[in-house]
This record gives sequence, C-alpha cells and structure tokens, in this order.
Amino acid sequence: MTIDIKALPADKRGSCPEDIRFGTVFSDHMFTQVYDGGVGWHDATIEPYGHFSLDPAAAVLHYGQEIFEGLKAYRRPDGGINLFRPEQNARRFNQSASRMVMPEVDEAAHIEALKALVGLDRNWVPDREGSSLYIRPAMIATSPKLGLGAAASYLHFIITGPAGPYFEQGFDPVSVYIADVFRRAVVGGVGEAKTGGNYAASLYMSEEVAQKGYTQVLWLDAIEGRYVEEVGAMNICFVYENQKIVTPELTGSILAGITRDSVLQLAPTLGYEVAEERVDIHQVLADIDEGKITEVFGCGTAAVVSPVGMLAMKDRQYLINDNQPGPVAEKLFAELTGIQYGLKDDPFGWIVPVD
Repeated sequence: MTIDIKALPADKRGSCPEDIRFGTVFSDHMFTQVYDGGVGWHDATIEPYGHFSLDPAAAVLHYGQEIFEGLKAYRRPDGGINLFRPEQNARRFNQSASRMVMPEVDEAAHIEALKALVGLDRNWVPDREGSSLYIRPAMIATSPKLGLGAAASYLHFIITGPAGPYFEQGFDPVSVYIADVFRRAVVGGVGEAKTGGNYAASLYMSEEVAQKGYTQVLWLDAIEGRYVEEVGAMNICFVYENQKIVTPELTGSILAGITRDSVLQLAPTLGYEVAEERVDIHQVLADIDEGKITEVFGCGTAAVVSPVGMLAMKDRQYLINDNQPGPVAEKLFAELTGIQYGLKDDPFGWIVPVD
C-alpha cells in the first residue's frame, strides 16, 4: 500500500498538552482509505485531522455497520516509541469486519499505516508516567442505502490522541455493579466483535449505576443471568488465595481482549496459576464472603490492569481486599507497563518499535 502523505507544515503542528485526559483531544493527522465493491481498497492517505462528509442515507447511520479497535503507543526512556502487539489488534479488526460483513484490510499495511501516522505525530506521544498515545482504528459503511443489507462502500480511518489514565482515580480500585436485569450480548450474537452496538447496549445500565456512585457494570450471560462475562471497559479476573487467576472463558459473547491474553501469558512467568472457566457470579460472591477470593481486577487496553475494590448486586455490597490494590494486580501492572514502555525486557516479542 502506498500512502499519500499530506502533512501540515511543521510550524502548524501541535503537541501533547499539559492536561491529558482520555479521548478528548486529538492529534494533528489521521489516516483514511476507501473501499468500493469491484475496486477494493484505494486512496490511502494521511492528512490533517478533520471532519468527514457522509450522505444522510449512509448505511452506518441506519444499520450500525461499524467496527473499531483500540491500542496505544508508548514513549520509551530513550525517546523512541513502542506499539504493543499491534498485529493482534489488526487480526481482531478483521475478525470483527468478517462478523459484520465488512471488507477485511491488509493487516501488514494496516500496521504500516499505524506506524506512519504515529511517527508523523510523534510530538503528541506523552512522556509522562502512566500516559500514552491512544490509537483508534475504525471502519464504517458509507453506501447511501436505505434497505437492510451489507453496504458496498466503506471508510477505514485511524485517529490518535494523547491519553492519561482511563479511570480518573488512576490505580485506585474501582467499584463495579453487577447487572442483574439488563444484558449486553448473547452467544451467537456480535458480543465478540468490537462493534459500536455492543457499547450502545451498555449505556442505559452504565448511566444508571454511575448515578448510584459505581464506576463500571459487570455483565452476566444473557441466557441464565448467572455466568460472568466482562465489565464494560475491560475483561475481568478473580484471584484466589493470592495465587490463582481465574477469568471467564471466551464463549462468543465476550470480547477476546488483547490485554487479557497478555495477562494469561505473563502471569505464569511470575509464578501465578491461570485458568479460563465458566464463572458463576453466585459462587464468586460466596467466595468473596469466605475470603477465598483475595483480589479482583479488570484488564484492557485503556485500563491496563485496574483493581476492583467493590462488587455490588441488588442491595448488597461486597468489599474486596479492604478496597485496596492487591499484590497480584500491582505486580501484573508493573510488569506489563514495564514491557510497554521499554523499561523491562520483552521476552514475548510483543513490542513493535515505531522508529
């Protein structure tokens, strides 16, 4: 793929602001390419960040044919920039595209576009602890068409922006409310695809629990309302006796998190046992009461590793580790971010340097 680069003049470019928040400020440039049936992908361009022009009948606006990804670029101590497992994001992007009947992208070309974009906007990559450049690839259906069916034209784009911690409290434990009535996804549906509809389905409950003072929602399976799936912004893990990490197995309604997979690979090298199982929420709550579960934490690109200090269901609250970060989450966070920022060796081959 040849990319036409239309860069801003050097004196017109910005840089990372002092006040870094997640998802509110965006870098100077964006990548775009267009797909048309019978032609394929074409017009790959990096150009100044700006608005799109869409027909009011564009299929994405009416039938939700859309996917996205999320990954980060990290500033190394030597000033260079790292990407973390971008090939896994590219692979999952195409898996989502296939499920949503959208054209796949060339994964190697997708990563080269990421590297070119991040390299051009390198001044936007923060050098502050806990901060990074968030990268959002996406694809939308652009065909002007009212009538259910896969579109013929698509726009693939990538935008970036500096990001601090996803949760305002940083590494302090979050509180999570267990959804006892509403459901997010069902096996056989699109829960394992990273598509906007999954997140739209979570908004009602997310807003409701926020008003109650909770940070996130823990979703249960849609058939029995009994088995743990995932939290809105991350996968979930339960630590037994400070030693065994249990996370729900992938059933088709849970996003296959790349940070989740990284934790499952990293943890055994640190002496922890890992297991992917069906996790009964009633057993979880009983195990918290009995002290068998010593920690709970979430893991995801935005949150990295985030301790959970409280679970709540209906009118009952369950305190975990006195609402303090536990040693397992702390160790995993330190090791994982150490690899991402180039502070520790990368024995897994996860890091892709931008330069």
